[in-house]
Amino acid sequence: MPWVSLNIKPTHDVLARPLLPVALGTTLVLVAYVAPIVALPATAVDLGAGPAGRAWILSSMSVGLAAALLVSGVLGDRFGRRVLYDVGLGLVALGGVVCAAAPGTAVLVTGRVVQGVGGAAVLACGLALLAARFPPGPERLRATSMWGASVGLGIATGSLVTAAVGELGTGWREVYVVHVVAAVGLVALSSRLGTSRAEHPRRVDVPGLVLLVGGLTLLVAALTQARDGVDGLTVVLGVAALACLGGLALVEPRVGEPLLDPALLRRPGFVAATLGSLLLGISMIGLASLTPTIAQVGLGNGPWTGALLAAVWAGVSVVTSLALRRLPWTFAGPRGVAVLLGLVGLAQLTGLGLGTGSGVWRLAVVMAATGVGTGLLNAVLGREAVANVPPDRTAMGSGANNTARYVGAAIGITLTVTIATHVGDSVVDGWNVVVVVCAAVLLVGAAVVALVGRTPQDVTSSPRG
Repeated sequence: MPWVSLNIKPTHDVLARPLLPVALGTTLVLVAYVAPIVALPATAVDLGAGPAGRAWILSSMSVGLAAALLVSGVLGDRFGRRVLYDVGLGLVALGGVVCAAAPGTAVLVTGRVVQGVGGAAVLACGLALLAARFPPGPERLRATSMWGASVGLGIATGSLVTAAVGELGTGWREVYVVHVVAAVGLVALSSRLGTSRAEHPRRVDVPGLVLLVGGLTLLVAALTQARDGVDGLTVVLGVAALACLGGLALVEPRVGEPLLDPALLRRPGFVAATLGSLLLGISMIGLASLTPTIAQVGLGNGPWTGALLAAVWAGVSVVTSLALRRLPWTFAGPRGVAVLLGLVGLAQLTGLGLGTGSGVWRLAVVMAATGVGTGLLNAVLGREAVANVPPDRTAMGSGANNTARYVGAAIGITLTVTIATHVGDSVVDGWNVVVVVCAAVLLVGAAVVALVGRTPQDVTSSPRG
């Protein structure tokens, strides 16, 4: 039976309703995350970045996110979720300052990694703060629906703001100034977050923490380096990542209070939520990240077109995330997650048949169609991430779920870029292969998730809330 009771003793501060600041913080992290997708052409020209530099500019925030999400959750449970949330906003602002003043690619990449570490704390601890305030039922469903909508809102807003600010200034530096101002402003709202931490804090598993951070950092770095072709550095990074993750697998069963309790991996709800996030990152974030390039390079459109396509996908996902609490189905448990993964996979197939003479509306259709299932998944995965862990470990559950998403995104972006640039005579030919691969990942993954959840209580329909 999943842990669905969050027996955290409320205080007056906890009743301060953290929904708005958490939603805005999540939005800011996603605004920062998507910024280079639209601003990359201007950024690369200004800094003289080659193919490898471009790949690192796109993925450097993913390095910080993947490395720090689970760790931020564990530290938030122990030392206070609001404390880590505020530290995260501070790091987003600091990283933005570094990026805005960057004289070269290496400094910009460093700033983006710092923003990723800060964003990890905001995402992991923000969702845990909502779990502490809103009990399971209609209130929890409303809160996680809003949280899921803020993910889509951040992607849409980030694409449009980056395009608009870029036209008014140098093309990219002012975008990071916006991140700084927004992060500082949100710190002022953090008094509404209340106080929340584990009633019985666990000791920090330092060996596990070091091995996890090292392994995930090296893994995402290897995937990023591979986008420009597999070379000696890629192999070294990959082997080092496997060594760290292998060491983690050996160490954790021998630790009294492990970073990630192995018992959770035997819980269908936790496994389904984590696997669902990984699959969504690989397939949907990979496809969505490639779409602006297809619109500009493959179909000959301008940067605003790419930004608007991202906004269509994210805008639809916002609407469907908010609509979840009004639907007769809650999509609870592994089977609910499987249904939504399958829905997104089928929607991706609407992108098949694109040609060099196709109108951009063809890409808009696939973005809108996939936005429906993506929005529902964002809300459902957020809810399942905190419902299937012990009450004292909600930030860890959120961190693990988001780690899976952004590691998946790093895999997905590498996969889609490699296919698009190496298959067929043009990136448009590669797009059609990418669509089939991404849809297959989700449809096969949905079948696996459904098998994980073959228990009587896991149903796709239940009373609202």
